[in-house]
Amino acid sequence: MTIAVGDKLPDVKLMKAGESGPEPVQTADYFAGKKVALFSVPGAFTPTCSAKHLPGFVDKAAELKAKGIDEIACTAVNDAFVMGAWGKAAGSSDVTMLADGNGDLVKALDLTMDGSGFGMGTRGQRFSMVVNDGVVEQLNVEAPGTFEVSAAEYMLGKL
Repeated sequence: MTIAVGDKLPDVKLMKAGESGPEPVQTADYFAGKKVALFSVPGAFTPTCSAKHLPGFVDKAAELKAKGIDEIACTAVNDAFVMGAWGKAAGSSDVTMLADGNGDLVKALDLTMDGSGFGMGTRGQRFSMVVNDGVVEQLNVEAPGTFEVSAAEYMLGKL
């Protein structure tokens, strides 16, 4: 069953690029005690993700934080090296890049998509959510091929 507002985020292991290589991040620990704006993209360095999705959260980081967001995180079904490189190339220190390399998070959320027609395999759908102390407060899932409700601007309007 797809995650819904009011549900607790599932506890899975993600990875982030660290100084000495990939570092494990348990979602139960990462989302505990803070309000996080989490957004998911089908893939790092892909067109809409690089031109609009990540830049929107980078540009709106201060406004999101002014509305009570403690942290902003981006996830994709990519490895920690790719997410780290994408973060350095297009992100900012305001956005934590969390690699869902095995798709464990998007599978647990029931928010996968089939990108095999593009040679991408199983990926995460494009979505955003506000997670407060591990509980989903806002959930914005895009229809296939669209980019509207998962944007930083949309999230800001709902805070």
